Amino acid sequence: MTTIDARRPEAAGDDIPAPVSRPADRRTSRSASGRRPWLGLAYLSPALLVYAVVVLVPVVQGGYLSFFDWDGVTPARWNGIGNYTAFVSDPVLRQAIAHTLVFLVFFSLLPIVLGMISAALTSRKDVRGSAAFRWAIFLPQVLTPAVTAIVWKQIYAPQGPVNSVLRAFGLGALARGWLSDYTWALPALGLIGTWGAFGLCAVLFVAGTQAIPTELYDAVRVDGAGPVREFLTVTLPGLRGQLAIVLTLTTLGAIRVFDIVWLTTHGGPGTSTVTPTTVLYERAFANPDIGTAAAVGVVIALVSLAVSMAILRLSEDRSR
Repeated sequence: MTTIDARRPEAAGDDIPAPVSRPADRRTSRSASGRRPWLGLAYLSPALLVYAVVVLVPVVQGGYLSFFDWDGVTPARWNGIGNYTAFVSDPVLRQAIAHTLVFLVFFSLLPIVLGMISAALTSRKDVRGSAAFRWAIFLPQVLTPAVTAIVWKQIYAPQGPVNSVLRAFGLGALARGWLSDYTWALPALGLIGTWGAFGLCAVLFVAGTQAIPTELYDAVRVDGAGPVREFLTVTLPGLRGQLAIVLTLTTLGAIRVFDIVWLTTHGGPGTSTVTPTTVLYERAFANPDIGTAAAVGVVIALVSLAVSMAILRLSEDRSR
């Protein structure tokens, strides 16, 4: 006869009832799970409060003031959408919008094109000095706008390096005060933006191309693809994420540029380099028109949000 060891419950069979959870344990579990969301909100509440005071309240207040005609001192008068229709009727605001479109070429399009060319030349080949080149072109990203403005004011000065080089090559007739010339001040500022954004685009594109599997390039080369087809079928799709990032950053930089313009030309000569942000600053502080300044700020914020959402939408991978 087989003897069953009473000290080993598993030897007596599998019909041992499982432990039953007590009602108190279930209540404790439900109460703990119910407290977790509120506990997280309690931890986040100080940061949310600061965000609301610093960001949300000024946004609501600015949107409210944009419907008034107010100089900051006398009582405000209701103006409805008059401050917004000024974008169509005010020649300075219309000119500022046109300048923003020009800056989009210099601050966004040119840096992206030059960054892709730079990435194509240095990413797949062992080019001597490529690391130093990347460091040099990325240097503008670590400089403050004030330093950048001071340096480029000296470069564009009548006796600065640009005019000195032109005179050295016998092109002294082309020398001029670039930032004080009504025709050339805007392109001159645009080149500063190209110089500043080029390094960021190049570094991101180089990092993106190095992450693309080499097997993809080998496959298209076996199919007889040339450099253009290789770029369009492998490199460009592989840089979708980096392209979305740099396009967002550079486009927003062109829309919201202020410091470089204000520290170099103050929007001049005349109104040849005014931007929406310089108009906002002048209407808010120099010649107080708080309602118009608030409307300009609201429009800049809405356009920036719309551009960001559009780029994000276009950059989504629809092949999934």
